[in-house]
Amino acid sequence: MVRRLTPHLVPLLRTLRVLLLALLLSVTALSGAASGSSATSSAPPCVAPETPKSNGYDAATRRDTAFNRAFRHCFTTVRGVQMQMHYVIGGKGPQTTVLLHGWPESWFEYRKVMPQLLAGHTVIAVDLPGMGDSTGRPARYNKTTLAGYLHDLLVKIGAQRDVRFVAHDFGVGVAYALAAQPRRQVAGLFLMDFPSVGKSLSFATDVRPLSWHFAFNVQDPLAERLVTGRVGTFLDYFFRHSQISGSSQPGAGAPSPVPPQSLAEYTRVFSRPQVLHAGFELCRTWSQDEEENKRLQQVPLTVPVRLLTQDGLTGLMLPPVRDAAPAATGTDVDGAGHWLLEERPDRVVAEINAFYPAH
Repeated sequence: MVRRLTPHLVPLLRTLRVLLLALLLSVTALSGAASGSSATSSAPPCVAPETPKSNGYDAATRRDTAFNRAFRHCFTTVRGVQMQMHYVIGGKGPQTTVLLHGWPESWFEYRKVMPQLLAGHTVIAVDLPGMGDSTGRPARYNKTTLAGYLHDLLVKIGAQRDVRFVAHDFGVGVAYALAAQPRRQVAGLFLMDFPSVGKSLSFATDVRPLSWHFAFNVQDPLAERLVTGRVGTFLDYFFRHSQISGSSQPGAGAPSPVPPQSLAEYTRVFSRPQVLHAGFELCRTWSQDEEENKRLQQVPLTVPVRLLTQDGLTGLMLPPVRDAAPAATGTDVDGAGHWLLEERPDRVVAEINAFYPAH
C-alpha cells in the first residue's frame, strides 16, 4: 500500500531537498578550493591537498580556461607545520619533470612553456620554500637547506626516483644541491643562466661585480626597507636594467623583457613580506653556498647536465658547472638576455625537449 504524504509535509521535504543539494555543492566547492584547482582539470590530483594559506594564488590563472584544463594548483605541508609548499602540476606521462624558478620570479615564469612540455611527462612547477605562494620561513636560505624541503615535497607527492629537473637562476643552485646529495632522485639537470659558485667562481670577486643588484640585495635590512611598498617600481626597474651582458643598460625608455601580466604577478607575490625577505636572503647566503658547493664538487655528478645561457655568457658560466659535472654541455642564445623563458620561449622548449625526449 502506498501512503500519501500529509499536505503539510510536502513543503518541508522540498526544503530539505534544496538544503541537501546546497550542502553537496558546498562540499564540492570546498574540496576544489582545498586542492587549489578546477574540478574539470585533466591534471593528476593533488596529494594530501590543503586549503591555501596564500590569498590570490590563482590571480593570474583563474580565468585561463586552457591552463585550468591542463594544470592544477596544489598545496601541501612538509616538515610538520613548518612549510606549506605550492606547486602546479599537469600531464600524466611516465617521466617527471620538475621546474624551479629564479629570482625575482615564481613558478609563473614557466607559464608560456609548460603546455609544450607535457608530451610524455608529468610536469611540476614548484614555488621554492618561502617564495611565490609557498608559505612559511625556511630554517635557512642556503641552497642545501632549500633542497631538503624540495626533496621532502617530491617524496610526499611520489616523485622519488628519476626526476628530470629544469632550473633557472637561483633554482639552479637548489637543483644542484639536490642532485649532489647521495640520492637517486635526480636523473638530469637542465640549467639556465646562473653563475654556480664553488671551486672556480667566487661570489665576492667574480659574481658580485657583474650587476648592481648583487651588492644591493645583500644589504640587510636596508633592501627590504627601501623596497617595501615600492615592489612594483623596484621589479620593473630591475627587469629593465639587470642584464649582465650589457644588452639592456639603465636609461630612460629601456624596454622590459617581462610583459605586464608577469610583472603584475611577481609584484603580487613579492609584496608578501616573507617572500620579499626570502628573495634577498638567496643572495645573502651565496658565500655559504660557495663553501658548500666546494665540498659537494669533490664528488662529480654523473647525471646528464646541460647549460643554456644568455648571449655571450657560456664562457663564464660553463666552466664552474663542469667543476660539478665534468661532462656538462652548454651553449648561449644569440641576442637573448637573462630572461630566457620570456625572451626565447620556443628555443628553451626545443632545448628541453631535445635534452629530455619523451619515451
